[in-house]
Formats: sequence, structure tokens, C-alpha cells
Amino acid sequence: MMTSGPTLLHDDGGDATAIVIMGASGNLTRTKLAPALFSLYRKGRLPDHLHIVGVARDVMADEEFRDALRGSIPDADGGEWDEFATRLTYATADVTSAEALKTLYQRLDEFDPGENGKLNCLYYLALAPGLYEPAVTALSEAGMADEWNGWRRIVIEKPFGSDLITAQNLNHHVHSVFREEQVYRIDHYLGKETVQNLMVFRFANSIFEPIWNRNYIDQVQITVAEDVLVGERGEYYDRSGVLKDMFQNHLLQLLALITMDPPYAFAADALRNEKVKALSAVRRMSLRDVRDNVVIGQYDGYHYEPGVSPGSHTPTYAALRLYVDNWRWHGVPFYLRSGKGLSRKTTEMIIQFRSPPHMLFPVPDNVDIPGNTLSICVQPNEGMRLEFQSKVPDAELEMKPVSLEFHYDEGFSGINLPDAYERLLLDALEGDASLFTRSDEIELAWSIIDPIVHGLDLPGAPAPFRYLPGMDGPPNSEELLRSDNRRWLPGCVEVGYGI
Repeated sequence: MMTSGPTLLHDDGGDATAIVIMGASGNLTRTKLAPALFSLYRKGRLPDHLHIVGVARDVMADEEFRDALRGSIPDADGGEWDEFATRLTYATADVTSAEALKTLYQRLDEFDPGENGKLNCLYYLALAPGLYEPAVTALSEAGMADEWNGWRRIVIEKPFGSDLITAQNLNHHVHSVFREEQVYRIDHYLGKETVQNLMVFRFANSIFEPIWNRNYIDQVQITVAEDVLVGERGEYYDRSGVLKDMFQNHLLQLLALITMDPPYAFAADALRNEKVKALSAVRRMSLRDVRDNVVIGQYDGYHYEPGVSPGSHTPTYAALRLYVDNWRWHGVPFYLRSGKGLSRKTTEMIIQFRSPPHMLFPVPDNVDIPGNTLSICVQPNEGMRLEFQSKVPDAELEMKPVSLEFHYDEGFSGINLPDAYERLLLDALEGDASLFTRSDEIELAWSIIDPIVHGLDLPGAPAPFRYLPGMDGPPNSEELLRSDNRRWLPGCVEVGYGI
């Protein structure tokens, strides 16, 4: 998954590879997949004999498809784009129709190297979630899942189900056609460089792992904040809300990476086994727990978004207090929050260590000396910051918090951080599932979120607190931490405690 240098991906012998993007006329292909594939091509990391086939109902010629993608890529000019564009073709087809896909399959035969090699196929479902099952069925009935002539893999976007039952049903349906090792459930947060670096930080540095437990850590805070409003996603968002849209996948994946034990090897199954153990240990909430450990909010004006039902109680903000009931983390609170229309866009993880058991130095009565904090900034300003106390020069034991900082743009100057889809597409082509979620991970995550969603839907459950766009969420979320004599920490923002 992670290598010391550029990954150059070449075919064995005369093998060819086809990436079949189902739903290629949509926004995901234009804004994420095409730019990522073009960037990989420019870096020399795609297979030698790669073909990218866009499939959708829209009637479009190959040149029209190429022009549409070129218009969405700012640097798609010159000879490199012209060479890359020769790999792009388009087919008009209903991806839920086996007969239509049989016709597509015949077209893929054009790329088959014959006796000189095999034709590998990566199917990317860039589709609305309701089309996942019929598309998988159509692939099966068209014979496109058979591996008699090369490997077959399928990439499935989120949301994977809308609750535990639908996720289990979708897993069952997908597994009736594809083996688990052929299935790549994508969560683009796991492709971000800073998220991947969390594992290197923990398991390649001996000074942190010995204190990565309840004996030294006081609390953990995970924030995924968005400054944008729901906008045109209102119809989807009103059915899901922030808990299903963000917590079930992104935040719980970050929680698993923080809490997991070291895997025995850096391999997909070993890594995902430890994540499964961590998610299994997360305490499930009862109705009473929901009332005591959950705060939800909704920004003013949400009801006016297109597709939102009048009087909707769908939360656009949530803050949770979770516990991981195992030896490493028992009693440590994990505070998770996410929302739309907040003051800034940021993703950060903050680990606050315990305060010294006995303060040797004189401290004013009204000053609280916080424990050391480690801030892991996923976006923006990617990097890390460790804050600790230091003596102020030319003063009598006066202390002030100072920090050690690492920023990607400074530590790796001249190297632009790749988009997460670059890493994930490359891994899927290589058959490395380390950064993709396994079926049991998906179901465990839903088993954590479902009781919370159900508890908030019951009669008598509190309505969302209101907050204005541009705030940090409803003020009531502060009460969740204040009851534990804690507060939301500034994280990746420059701070000073004025001691």
C-alpha cells in the first residue's frame, strides 16, 4: 500500500487491463476519477496496456466523452493528454441490463490480447446507491464477473447500505457474485496521506506506541467539519443526516485507526482484522445512553434547501461521546463531531495526554495546566503538532505551551499531496485492499450508528438544536464535554494558553 518511492505498475507479459466506469457521465467521474487517472498516467504508474471505458445511458461518442473529461482537468493540455485520451472510450448502455452489458463485454474483447495474455477488468460503480444491486446482477448475468480470462474486481462507493440490515443484504448480494477479495468498498478518507501517515506515526516510532493507551491518554477528539451547506444534496441528505453520511464511515474509520492494536504484518487482512477488533469493542448505546451522550443540531435555513421536507428533524450536526471497552482504552472518552455549515472546513484528530500527577512548579490558582496534546491535521494544512510546556526565558519558573510541528508542504517541499482517489485507484489495480473496508467492518460500523439513529427517532427524543451557518455547531455541544470537565480543543489552530 505505502512504498518508499513511486509505484510503477506494469503488466506481466501481454496482459491488458480495462477500468470500466459505470455511471461515467456523473460528477464523480469528472471531478475525481478522471483527474486521478490522468495524474497517475503522468507519473507513469498505470499499466502499460490500460483502457478506460466509460459507461452510462447518455448517448455520447468517444470524442465527446474525452472532451467532457478534459474540460474538468485544469492541466489536461498538450501531448500528455492526447496520449492519455487514446485510452478513453465510451459505451452507451443501461448498467442494470444484462443484455446491454453483454454488448459492452463484446466491445471489451477489442482489448483482449488473446494468446499473448489476459484481460483484467476493474468495475467501478460510480452510481446512485439504489443501482448497486441491479448492476452487480447484470454483471453476473452478462458473464462479466467470471475470471476465466484474468482477474475481476469491483469498486463500490459509499453509502454502502442505509442501516445494518440493508448493508447485510447488499453484502450478501455482492458476495453471491464476487468473492470478498474481489470487492473494494471505497472510503476516500482512508486514501488521504495524513490518514495513512497515522499508521506510520504509531507503528514506526517507538516513542509513541508505549504511551498510546488509557494509562497516559486522557481523551481523544475527532472532528470532521464542513463549511458548505447541504445545497443540491438535500433530497439524499434529508434521508440520511449527518450520522449516516459522515459518522458511519469517515469518523468511525478514523476512530478505528487510532484505537487498533498493531497488526502482525502490514497486509490487508492483518490490518483490517485489527480494525474489526477495535470497532467490536466500541460500546453500543441504549436509549438512555443516546440521551446522555449525543447532541444533534440543524443549521437555520436547512428547511429551504431543495429536496428537504418541511419540518424535517434531520440533523446536520452531531457530537457523540463513545467508549472503547477493552484493556487499552477502557474509560477514555472519545468525542466525535461533524456538521454542515460550520465555521471552517477541517478534519483533525486530537489526542490529549493526562496531566502530570503532581505539579512541581508554582502555578496561579486560576490557571489550569492542560495535558500535552497531539494534533493530527488531515485537512487543510496537513501535518502534526505536539504541544508541551516549556520554561519562559528570564523568568522565575514561568511556563508557556510551545509546540513541535510538522507540515507536509514544508517537510516534503516540491511534492504535491496526491488526491485520495489516486492512491485508492492504484491500490485497486494492484489488488491491495488495505485501504478499503471489509464487509464485517461495514456491518460493525452500522451496528454502532443504528442504535443512535433509532433512539433519536423515538417519540420524546430531543429535536435538533439550532445553530447559525458559520458557527461551530450548537452551543449545547459544549455541555457534552463540560459535564466531564473538558472542552473542545482548538486542535490544528494556533493557540496559546497564556500561562
